[in-house]
Amino acid sequence: MTNLIGMKDIEKDIHRVLDDALTMKNGRISFAPLKGKVLSMLFEKPSLRTRVSLEVGFRQLGGHPIYLSPNEVGIGKRESTHDVAMVLSRFADIITYRAFLHQNMVELSEYATVPVINALDDLEHPCQIMADLLTIKEHKGNFKRKLAYVGDGNNVCNSLLLGSAMVGMDISAATPEGYGPDPGIVKMARAISGKTWCTVELTHDPLEGVKGADVIYTDTWTSMGNDEERDERMKVFPPFQVNRKLAEEADEDYIFMHCLPVHRGEEVTDEIIDGPHSVVFDEAENRMHAQKAIILWALDIPVVTPE
Repeated sequence: MTNLIGMKDIEKDIHRVLDDALTMKNGRISFAPLKGKVLSMLFEKPSLRTRVSLEVGFRQLGGHPIYLSPNEVGIGKRESTHDVAMVLSRFADIITYRAFLHQNMVELSEYATVPVINALDDLEHPCQIMADLLTIKEHKGNFKRKLAYVGDGNNVCNSLLLGSAMVGMDISAATPEGYGPDPGIVKMARAISGKTWCTVELTHDPLEGVKGADVIYTDTWTSMGNDEERDERMKVFPPFQVNRKLAEEADEDYIFMHCLPVHRGEEVTDEIIDGPHSVVFDEAENRMHAQKAIILWALDIPVVTPE
């Protein structure tokens, strides 16, 4: 959430982005605001939701997306990050970058002369969390809620901490010892929460974390790039599986969320992800609507609705 590059006051503008996303999702838009615009999609990691949602969304708004695979660019290897940023800025009106390293994301944004949107790096996943907040707003109506994250303190967890604090939603992150969220992110989220009147809690007890939650959220125990840790993680994480017993600690009307892809039978049981509380496919769809709104904000293009 700190690096939706270009946002000057994300704590204020996050609500505008969510409102614009809902407006567009409901079909209330009267023109093709991105006609003649080009989106450069620079990807170092494979993707289903991120790539498809960006391509489809940008085309729906009248623009032209261009996908650049790792083999085509080789950022930092075949060409320096500086040179890639300068060249793409000459061709594209906006860049989305799906990176392995947060430092590369920062460097690209520093040298680019057009807006750069973080489509994922090892520290954060802000576009995902904007879609998550949109989903919660749709299903719960407001953010006077408690979100319980259970599992690995990864980039999704980091951005959930920041996003929840920014909208004034209580959050509890339950992670195994040694697998907690980034300390700097936690410090930042707690500083924000003091202004938005919500709580940011960390625990190593998943039952405690989920107690009374309106939203249960989990992610894969082994993220891309951590494959060599899988065997060790499979010994540590089973107590953090989201299953019926854990869900019984939440509010009876809770919703279940997962950013996908999911390892069924590991971080969550089929009973939960396929059950009546699951909103994971609404959440996946909302990637497109949220990203459309982010792009329009970054380009300073207002959403115009029919009279």
